[in-house]
Amino acid sequence: MVAIGGGHGLAATLRAARTYAGELTAVVSVADDGGSTGRLRAGADRPAPGDLRKCLVALADEGSLLARSMEHRFSTGDIQGHAFGNLLIVAMAETGGDLVEALDSIGALVGAVGRVLPTTSQPVDLRGAVRSGGTVQGQVAVASHRDVLTVEVEPAGVEACPDAVEAIRRADQLVLGPGSLFTSVLAATAVDGIRDAVCAARGQLVYVCNLQPQVPETEGFGVADHVAALLRHGIDPDVVLYDPDTIGGADGVEHAVAARVARPNGRAHDPERLGRALEGLLDH
Repeated sequence: MVAIGGGHGLAATLRAARTYAGELTAVVSVADDGGSTGRLRAGADRPAPGDLRKCLVALADEGSLLARSMEHRFSTGDIQGHAFGNLLIVAMAETGGDLVEALDSIGALVGAVGRVLPTTSQPVDLRGAVRSGGTVQGQVAVASHRDVLTVEVEPAGVEACPDAVEAIRRADQLVLGPGSLFTSVLAATAVDGIRDAVCAARGQLVYVCNLQPQVPETEGFGVADHVAALLRHGIDPDVVLYDPDTIGGADGVEHAVAARVARPNGRAHDPERLGRALEGLLDH
């Protein structure tokens, strides 16, 4: 199983996939430019580490002190606000000269049950085209607009991570989302080689809708609006999974499957419920 995207949504999918997947890989967007990640990227031209960190923690042995420490944010001094895991990823990648090797090494240290791979090992930025005909530059800026039509990464033509492409090619199931539609999910598939691999993959392609809109990014979106955005980017899922208690607008959407996958408060996905739903789709 390969999970593709970024942010907290991808981490939720990984926790769900741990309940049923025999082999598990996360393919993670590295276009983020906010928070600790943004500060690290401002200091040097490098891929964003923040979502990579979240995924490593999601796949780690639950007893790993190192994994828990990776989420620690410093509260004082020059490194105030930085997550330790972000610093660790950057330090190991720059010491060894290879981001994938660094992620594999950290994964081994935290007892990860699968691999975490970047969409590309090259630094990229997100750019969005809006309905007015203009563009917005950067992941934070894209997330702040409600009229985004499409996104792409710059520079164009960056090389996709070869191991990620191979994992997608071999997967029995590919899961996009949940997560911010334009700034996490489509930011990941905006790397040409990743999108091409997803479109050519033999495995089942599942899109998991967010439970709630990302305001303003997807304010007012129903299931059909999510699918329309995917199709504008050349992504045509085999199955669209959504929770009918939290999002509507699925009328007319082919292959839409309703399942109650949210926690009782409706604000986050329940790993066991989502895992059962995704596993059940393999026979869909």
